[in-house]
Amino acid sequence: MAQIKDWDDHIGRRVRLRDLRVFFAVVECGSLARAAARLRVTQPAVSQVIAGLEHSAGVKLFDRNRRGVEPTLYGRALLSRGQAAFDELRQGFKDIEALADPGAGEVRIGSTTATTETLLPRLIERFIRLYPRAVIRVDDAPRPALDLSGLRDRKFDLILGRLAMPVADRQLADFNVDILFYDQLVIAAGVHNPWSRRRKIDLAELVDEPWILAEINSWNYRTLADAFTALGRQPPKAGLMAFSVTLGSYLLANGPHIRALPRSALQLSPYRESLKQLPVELPNRPWPFAVLTLKNRTLNPAAERFVECAHEVSKTLGRQTVRRS
Repeated sequence: MAQIKDWDDHIGRRVRLRDLRVFFAVVECGSLARAAARLRVTQPAVSQVIAGLEHSAGVKLFDRNRRGVEPTLYGRALLSRGQAAFDELRQGFKDIEALADPGAGEVRIGSTTATTETLLPRLIERFIRLYPRAVIRVDDAPRPALDLSGLRDRKFDLILGRLAMPVADRQLADFNVDILFYDQLVIAAGVHNPWSRRRKIDLAELVDEPWILAEINSWNYRTLADAFTALGRQPPKAGLMAFSVTLGSYLLANGPHIRALPRSALQLSPYRESLKQLPVELPNRPWPFAVLTLKNRTLNPAAERFVECAHEVSKTLGRQTVRRS
């Protein structure tokens, strides 16, 4: 491939936004014919566009096979950068719309199940009270940073949840980590549970109680298991394995169970009036609850305002609130 000195002039003369749209369709469909059908044009027209892009880039963008086509290493590079360019352009028009009407705009949120059941309703309640014409779209997202593809693919503006790994982890290098607060593990029971009347409880006393436990590889379980191990005891056996805050809180409020869960989940549980934190000492292991966004991607004004609301609501949670990290 010959070296091109004036890329701006080269791209401006040879590459059109329509060409990139055709390129994206071929990648998604895996076939020139299917892409042509989606775009409602002829297959030769699609072939001509792809050939023109390959000529402009000086490299082969697709490998052909019996099943269709798939992007080459060069094609994947163009896909990644091209999607970012389209996304920024789309965000630009949304920003113009939002600036013309400060209460308008759209926020696309990826939220873990636990967050959707506890913190998110508070955030949305405050946000729509301040910006009633804004649109919020919420979808499930795995616990950060187990899967952040929704941010990379621009499906979400932001993801809310407790981090599954340290902030300095290399997998988070491409993301902004905006910590809202640090959570702590606590043990809770229903207000009518006999343990709720005790003023002090040794953790070892609870080993044979009917526990509701989270999955073994979770922060909840590991912290609890380490606390029992430090006392020379085996971790308790689960009467129920469940991660849902709503399900666990209902069973705590209406039965003999006890549970280890984040303090914020207890504070924000829909059954919080029927629950009580037990006076049990546990290891001090702060767990960051954060907003994650993609680096080098400008948030639209509505998303920025939502993050501001998240900080305001989070001031009452955890032991420490940290501004932009």
